[in-house]
Amino acid sequence: MRSDAASNRRRVLETARALFVSRGLDVPMATIARHAGVGVATLYRRFPTREALVGEVFSDEFATCAAIVDDALADDDAWRAFRRTIETVCASQTRDREFNDALLSTFPDVAGFERERLRLEEGFAEVVRRAKAAGRLREDFDVSDLSLVFLANRGVIGDPATAPAASRRLVAHLLRSFEAGRAEPARPLPPPAPLGLGGLPRTSGG
Repeated sequence: MRSDAASNRRRVLETARALFVSRGLDVPMATIARHAGVGVATLYRRFPTREALVGEVFSDEFATCAAIVDDALADDDAWRAFRRTIETVCASQTRDREFNDALLSTFPDVAGFERERLRLEEGFAEVVRRAKAAGRLREDFDVSDLSLVFLANRGVIGDPATAPAASRRLVAHLLRSFEAGRAEPARPLPPPAPLGLGGLPRTSGG
């Protein structure tokens, strides 16, 4: 790739990431091209669809998420693997909401994107299967419930100042509800986020 073409590609990816973060994944391709200082035709020549661009922008995050699953599958403690997978992915949502929106979306036109998503889903399913086989995860937990977990977590991280604490506490509550055959005392919940009902500031009475 010529140096000018490589520079254009890098600028497009950096611009797209910034716009995805500030405006969401549905930002128009023409807007991305304009902010990147390239023609729309140039953008589409490199990335024929928005989905292809999203997949490339978040390629590093996919690699990180795959590493989380690989680590879980390498752990000989099935419940710890399940717990850490949920904790780690939900923690990542507090830092990179747009990637998690992409992960929970379906982009059928991009084989590479969907292939990576499928590999992650299969890894998650195996983590769930092992936790059940070990008798630590309730039998009625379905692998599709992971999407509910991530969507629920997505809903409590609107304020960056409180997102990490809110996420940790929600995840701790959820993990308690998922666990079966507890062989040890319940782990203490993380400190609550400074929020009241409806996201209002907490009063002095807690």
